Amino acid sequence: MCCSCCCPPAITALFYLWLRSGFSKGTVAGALTFFPPDPPLYKFIRIGKNGDELPDHDDEIEAVEETEGDIKVENGDDDDSDLGTFDIDKQPSNGTASNNNASNPKSKNGQDQQEAEAPLDPITQMTERSNRLRRRAKIQARRDAADAKNGVTYRFVHDAESLGELPSFNGTITAVKVGPQKKTGTYIAALLYKLPASEITVKTKTILYSHGNAADLGAMSGLQCVIAKNLKCNVLVYDYSGYGESGGIPMEKNTYRDVKMMYEWAVNNITKPQLEKANNTEISPEQNIILYGQSVGSGPSCFLASRRSKVGGLILHSPFTSGMRVLTPSRALACLDIFPNIDRIKKVNCPVFI
Repeated sequence: MCCSCCCPPAITALFYLWLRSGFSKGTVAGALTFFPPDPPLYKFIRIGKNGDELPDHDDEIEAVEETEGDIKVENGDDDDSDLGTFDIDKQPSNGTASNNNASNPKSKNGQDQQEAEAPLDPITQMTERSNRLRRRAKIQARRDAADAKNGVTYRFVHDAESLGELPSFNGTITAVKVGPQKKTGTYIAALLYKLPASEITVKTKTILYSHGNAADLGAMSGLQCVIAKNLKCNVLVYDYSGYGESGGIPMEKNTYRDVKMMYEWAVNNITKPQLEKANNTEISPEQNIILYGQSVGSGPSCFLASRRSKVGGLILHSPFTSGMRVLTPSRALACLDIFPNIDRIKKVNCPVFI
């Protein structure tokens, strides 16, 4: 058994996190894998039905902490039965879209102040991070559900001070929130870079872009403008659960739910209407979707490509064989491995570009 007397602090922290999470591989792997930009490099400005900008929800943080039991947040790690079926095989998706400050302890004396400022041990750090992510998920769940009910739409604003101005793009950039996910109730933030109507044909492709780890919609905004403009395609890029304006908790299985939901949304809202408008029945809507996975994004992209034989193609940008193999070729920690791309790529039938 792992203990503090014989194991490095980080290993001990992982062991305790594993115990506290009910032996959840996803929770431990998520603590090692997902590091969204903090603060995010963009904002979704909320727009009311009358077109006016709505205030932010920053004042909800304390309210959610005080009524923590009001909202149930599913991490989605225990049950993955929802990942085996796709709504587009049965009927149109029901998904909807719409156009840490911890209080400082009061020090009684200098010794207390010194202890408060001392670095936290790994166990405390991981526990606090897990609690913080869950509080954030509760906040996001409340605001997204209310916004969907009230018909709120969104306008994308990137962090121009950090990223500079966006490259020119003569199409439209539409901010959407897609959801809720059936299992977790999460809404996912996404941007659709759409070509002008005059440039769209029945063969126009839509890239479903799954970005890397320490990135978000803001960080990727310049690249998506370049891709859409120069490749003459639409680009749909989304933030994983727990990233940016997306709700939920960043975990491996949640990324699968994210990409699955976005894929079905793209079919029902982009490629299928595109073909119906041209009265074309020879091309499958899925054929006009290209999956693009960068780094960590190769995981959800390989997952989806291995399950959708009609997808138009798969692009893997700096992919890895699996999550744990990035750290070590040893299989001693195989029980904690995530994103087994090396196994799933064998089941992919579409054209692949690496």
